[in-house]
Amino acid sequence: GLMTPDYYYYLNQSGTYKVDGTNDSKDFSETMEAMQVIGIPSDIQAQVLQITAGILHLGNISFIEAGNQSEVESTDLLAFPAYLLGIDPTRLQDKLTSRKMDSKWGGKSESINVTLNQEQATYTRDALAKALYARLFDYLVEAINKAIQKPYEEFSIGVLDIYGFEIFQKNGFEQFCINFVNEKLQQIFIELTLKAEQEEYVQEGIKWTPIEYFNNKIVCDLIENKLSPPGIMSVLDDVCATMHAKGEGADGTLLQKLQAAVGTHEHFNSWNSGFVIHHYAGKVSYDINGFCERNRDVLFPDLIELMQSSEFNFIRSLFPENLNTEKKGRPTTASSKIKRQANELVSTLMKCTPHYIRCIKPNETKRPKDWEESRVKHQVEYLGLRENIRVRRAGFAYRRLFTKFLHRYAILTAETWPCWRGPEQQGVLHLLRSVNMDTDQYQMGRTKVFVKNPESLFLLEEMRERKFDTFARTIQKAWRRYNARKKYEQMREEASDILYNSKERRKNSINRNFVGDYLGLEQRPELRQFLAKRERVDFADSVTKFDRRFKSIKRDLILTPKGIYLIGLEKVKKGPEKGQIKEVLKRKMEFANITGVSLSSRQDDFFILHEAQYDSLLESNFKTEFLSLLSKRYEEVTQRKMTISFSDRLEFKVKKEGWGGGTSRVVVFQRGQGDLAQLKPGGKTLTISVGDGLPKSSSESKRIIKVSLQQTLSYQSTQICMQIHVQMKVESPLIPNLFNVESTQICMQIHSQMMVESTLICQ
Repeated sequence: GLMTPDYYYYLNQSGTYKVDGTNDSKDFSETMEAMQVIGIPSDIQAQVLQITAGILHLGNISFIEAGNQSEVESTDLLAFPAYLLGIDPTRLQDKLTSRKMDSKWGGKSESINVTLNQEQATYTRDALAKALYARLFDYLVEAINKAIQKPYEEFSIGVLDIYGFEIFQKNGFEQFCINFVNEKLQQIFIELTLKAEQEEYVQEGIKWTPIEYFNNKIVCDLIENKLSPPGIMSVLDDVCATMHAKGEGADGTLLQKLQAAVGTHEHFNSWNSGFVIHHYAGKVSYDINGFCERNRDVLFPDLIELMQSSEFNFIRSLFPENLNTEKKGRPTTASSKIKRQANELVSTLMKCTPHYIRCIKPNETKRPKDWEESRVKHQVEYLGLRENIRVRRAGFAYRRLFTKFLHRYAILTAETWPCWRGPEQQGVLHLLRSVNMDTDQYQMGRTKVFVKNPESLFLLEEMRERKFDTFARTIQKAWRRYNARKKYEQMREEASDILYNSKERRKNSINRNFVGDYLGLEQRPELRQFLAKRERVDFADSVTKFDRRFKSIKRDLILTPKGIYLIGLEKVKKGPEKGQIKEVLKRKMEFANITGVSLSSRQDDFFILHEAQYDSLLESNFKTEFLSLLSKRYEEVTQRKMTISFSDRLEFKVKKEGWGGGTSRVVVFQRGQGDLAQLKPGGKTLTISVGDGLPKSSSESKRIIKVSLQQTLSYQSTQICMQIHVQMKVESPLIPNLFNVESTQICMQIHSQMMVESTLICQ
């Protein structure tokens, strides 16, 4: 039977029915799903919605004054809430407009019906609505607690989010209750942060000058004290117990009794229509009007009996009171409930280890970057932050048990890692002295070390991080070097396979490391201008090129994934740079246009690149490395193997020019003396003589692999690896960014590789 929100009195007071960013339909679906998840049965879910709808319809019942009593303005509006709540509409009307009252006269007790005026009837209606809503809310909270409860106790983390201290232009009973709870929690804050901290210094025997601070227990006693002098809440309950009718008389009486009870209190002042309390967060003026009525519990027994007559079991279960056997004493008041709940909360918190987040309200406009300095200063002063900072500054920002301190910072020195042998206090002193911490920055207690300034602690943390970083870098460096060496060993083997049984080898090249860039391209940006942006270089070397007349010319040869570049020097003939010598791209060879490579069978460094238009006769000391890289790139691009031929008589095509004499030349290789090649040009033939090299069957020596492994993975690396591996097991949750799964795997791989491949290192 729900209507639009503007139909209901309880919803239309604000005139706001939509909020940006809120999807009511989605929220409702999530709420229903949540009730299902925590195990609320479907029939109870329907009852929860039915009660909520009943509360809304209940709020639309209005009253008029008829004589000295109230009447329901429209009896038609009684039917639907009564139907939803499972009660008789006539009884609902009767209980909203009158109440049963016990009276004693002449030693006899009797019950009489007292009619309510319009205002009292409205309060009774609202009291019933509040009771239904509050008890339904408590049921949901209890259902959630049951759903998450475990059969055994364990450590847990709780979050308490409370109302902030409230100071408005007009402060009423609600602000009084909220500020009382804040006052109680501030007392815990003082107890646990200021008082307890100073007591710890005394227990540990630390030299300490006590700091004076305001203990707000005096304000808490002013509000909640039961004994003489009675507190404000006790006086309020006394007045509410003796005043049965709402009106200015009750509030006026309250103000008079407060002046008599606590008027001389240093944290209390009164004025003509209210009183002032000197809270820890400042002076707050409370308007006395409405205090008594809001404090009284107007859920009369008649209303409880009415709800116990409901046809729905669930609604009856929300009102379990036994009105016949329960002692009829002073009715419960709102302030007594608040006081009881606040003290229960304090009792619970005192059993915990609280950590505080103090929130500062920078403005009243609720806009970002709007800063009211006076408001912020006021909060900093009255939240007790100044005293807290003074205690911290005068005291020690950090304290830790000797055992835990040693465990965290033992890695800083060889004497404390992996374990300190000796008294723990001496180990802590050793660590502090090893980082040259000033003696006035720390004190040694009986069981703890106290560090004064955060900067001193940051020094320890920074050195610890550096130590871990150094170890990590050592491992990474060793691993990368090892992988790089293995990669180049593989490259050398592949290169050796190209020449194996086909060409003699030079002695100084058989076990040479591959470098790739022999030109230092990082220092020669003029050469990179001919390459594409960020084009990777596989090989770069200065080679000798021979023209058709067998004249030698220097060229820079660069191999990239896109092709082969030959760059040379040339004099500029035109323009403003005329006469200057500049680098010029002489030739670029695409992989698709290369038809093969020819070499001799002797130990020389000559090779011919065959291309569709004309060939290039080149000489390079690093021909083996170049050929292996060229073969890989050629196969990747063309999807076929490159043709490499060996012969002591090689023919190559030359570039067509106006000069006569044919378009091909011949290079003949023959046995000579020494390792240096002797060149003898004659017409169209170039004769190259060179001595014998290593046999064609020569291959890479495995000795260099063992040597490089021993150099890379030293005994020190083994020790570091083992230390880090142990530390990772202990502290990996604390440093996930540095020692993640990948680092663990690397560490284990290095250790396994050393155990397998290096007997010397393991020994």
